[in-house]
Amino acid sequence: MKKSSIPLIKHIPDFLDYCDVVLGLSSKTIEDYHRFLNRFVNWLKKEKLEGILPHDLTDNLIYKYRLYLSRQISKKDGKNLKKSTQNYYLIALRSLLTYFVKKDILSLPVEKISLAKEIKNRKINFLNLEQLEKLLLSPTLDDIAGLRDRAMLETLFSTGLRVGELVALNREQINVDYIKSHNVKTLELPITGKGGFTRTVYFSPRALKYLVVYLEKRTDDDKALFVNFKKAKNQESRRLTTRAIAQIVKNYVKLSGVPIETSPHTLRHSYATDLLEQGVDLRTIQEFLGHRDIGTTQIYTHVTNKHLKDVHQSFHSGKNMKE
Repeated sequence: MKKSSIPLIKHIPDFLDYCDVVLGLSSKTIEDYHRFLNRFVNWLKKEKLEGILPHDLTDNLIYKYRLYLSRQISKKDGKNLKKSTQNYYLIALRSLLTYFVKKDILSLPVEKISLAKEIKNRKINFLNLEQLEKLLLSPTLDDIAGLRDRAMLETLFSTGLRVGELVALNREQINVDYIKSHNVKTLELPITGKGGFTRTVYFSPRALKYLVVYLEKRTDDDKALFVNFKKAKNQESRRLTTRAIAQIVKNYVKLSGVPIETSPHTLRHSYATDLLEQGVDLRTIQEFLGHRDIGTTQIYTHVTNKHLKDVHQSFHSGKNMKE
């Protein structure tokens, strides 16, 4: 291992380039890493440590940084950062240390930064089919923005896409002429998700129907599938952002009266939950969602508890045995 004479914070731009070129991480993940590491950089500057070299990072400094994180206030709810949120910052820092290992730069071992243990299990918000129908039917279909929103909501539930993956879709991926001329009812698309891994997602007949209707109404030449019809000046593309989609969903949540905590990711949870309730196994759902680790998919198993009990009581051969 070689000692670097370049301050730790000066390595961060090269690390982000490495994430893009070598690791093939999504632009959203790289953006998150940049944001999470910026907090570490700001803390170093606050402590007058901005000139620290990679090999000068110690257990004690990491401990002080963890204390700093634990005392930060979330802008969302005015409370201390959740353990899970603190872990995001620590994971970004661990990734930077892993980069140092790959580049033979002497630094603190990655395992020296352990993640905070979360006290509560992660809560999964999902909608039942009745609530989903209320949400999906809430956009008006008498203007192009409403058609876009209906197509977007249908797509989220039909495919289980992450919102960042939805944002990245381009209109050329939905060949309207081919779909209509060949009477195509369903569609399969390869999607590149987190970590540059590719999976196939499936559009239902209903989702595909509204996508076609929406695209036929489009008169612009923007390559993005879902666009903003109120284009700002000097804006290169009308492509909707993740924040804009979250706000659109929030508006329809209020309009439809479904639980207020519903977000675009809730539709992904609802997609996975619906598959589980229909009897699809976890390994298959893992493939549908693009999870690299089956442990991530297991967060959905809570919904199967009652289902399994009902199946056991209804079908187990021992139910009719005499006492």
